[in-house]
Amino acid sequence: MMKQYETFELSWQGPVLTEDYAAIDLEAVFTQGETGVKVKGFYDGDGVYKVRFLPMEAGAWQWTVRGLITDAGEAECAPAESHGPVYAKGTAFQYADGTPFHPFGTTVYALAHQDDALIEQTMQTLAGAPFNKIRMCVFPKHYDFNHNDPTYYAFEKDAHGEWDPTRPCIPFWHALEKHIARLDGMGIQVDLILFHPYDRWGFNGMGAEKDKTYLDYLLRRLSACPNVWWSLANEYELCKRTEEEWFAVEGFIAENDPYHHLLSCHNIFKLWDATRPLTTHASIQGKNLFRLPEWIKQYQKPVMIDECCYEGNLEHFWGSITGKEMVRRFWQTVSTGAYCTHGETFYSDDEVLWWARGGKLKGESAPRIAFCRQVIEGLPGHLEPDNGWLSQLATLAQLSPEEQEKMIARAPEMAQFMIRAFLNGGQNAIDQSRIEFGWFGHIGEDVFLHYHDTRPTARDTLKLPEGKTYRVEVLDTWNMTRETVAQGVSGEYVVQLPGREYMAVLATVEK
Repeated sequence: MMKQYETFELSWQGPVLTEDYAAIDLEAVFTQGETGVKVKGFYDGDGVYKVRFLPMEAGAWQWTVRGLITDAGEAECAPAESHGPVYAKGTAFQYADGTPFHPFGTTVYALAHQDDALIEQTMQTLAGAPFNKIRMCVFPKHYDFNHNDPTYYAFEKDAHGEWDPTRPCIPFWHALEKHIARLDGMGIQVDLILFHPYDRWGFNGMGAEKDKTYLDYLLRRLSACPNVWWSLANEYELCKRTEEEWFAVEGFIAENDPYHHLLSCHNIFKLWDATRPLTTHASIQGKNLFRLPEWIKQYQKPVMIDECCYEGNLEHFWGSITGKEMVRRFWQTVSTGAYCTHGETFYSDDEVLWWARGGKLKGESAPRIAFCRQVIEGLPGHLEPDNGWLSQLATLAQLSPEEQEKMIARAPEMAQFMIRAFLNGGQNAIDQSRIEFGWFGHIGEDVFLHYHDTRPTARDTLKLPEGKTYRVEVLDTWNMTRETVAQGVSGEYVVQLPGREYMAVLATVEK
């Protein structure tokens, strides 16, 4: 049966293939009125040939199949019972049906390469966790606390012992798509990492032709999965490819994905240029979160902090932040209209650490991230940054002298004096503005969120629009409490705070 936003599969029996069965000659065209979608089929082993389709509209669809299989048919596509794939909409995300999507992610890089018992334990953990997005790799990962060999690899080897992407390992792909489907049933998006540098098997640096064969087969099999995102790489600069080669990979994926799933690339040092037309959102590794408003303005796309260090106790600096610091970075990120990803790295003698292999969560951040998600998903839209005058001055410093003068001329006289003093302060003034950054966000004039971070403030002065009334709440983001402290207020209103760290103030318009 065909259902809107769900994978529809056609299958046939044919000759058994043993060599060069990745890029087979099998293609289908699905049509509905003036709409036509061309998809490539794939070989699924044991003489089985398949075509997969992701119908984005309900109603009658017809199809014709050509190549190694010739067939035709039609089916009625039932209306959706799910929201469909996630896409970028301005600087935010939404499902295909227009429902807002707020990603609260986690990372389990080598999830697909663990034994069945550990995968099952990880899935059970995810079922009770707050995460609706997961970063995971197609290829196995070799790194500290992650040294196991998987049962299957993506391809078989040739007679010379080299990986042969023309001969996909069918059990591997069956297992991978089973995990993706199960995560879909749990409401979890899969940010699938296509390449990475942490490799002892030879997948990093196979060469452009082998990469293309691998990607073509992957797209034939998985592009009809509603919950996949494509991440070109984890820490792309460390992989054995030039920037131009990365652009070619990006173009190949965009051209051969009929459904145009989300597409990004993750950095270690040099940010990927998320202004590129085929890149749908920014996927950033970094701790300099004060730059979030700058990135949102620059890219005009959603910004994901996909790696902000991990809650844990390793000797590595990236794997030893506290639960409070992880929660803090989530609130810093979401209050400025961006999105954050969790990870956990608590040492274990069996080398089962969540960030690499999964298992059980051991830290303190997950339930607090659940509270954060509950608050953010309860808002009537997506937040945008509104980060105080010092942050605005730091942005002003990046403008040309001509643009600066135009901005200064529009400011009150006393403000003009302050702005010129700031601009004359050079790098020291910019550094000061970053230290005194305000984590403030808003949704038009409907919502105002002030996250006070580690400042144990005793009060917060809201300047709410006149003509509307607001409900004001005080949130304790660590102790997971929210208290309504005022209703029916507008204009300037002083909120009394308990003088503790990690407090936030939320003002929401009353309808």
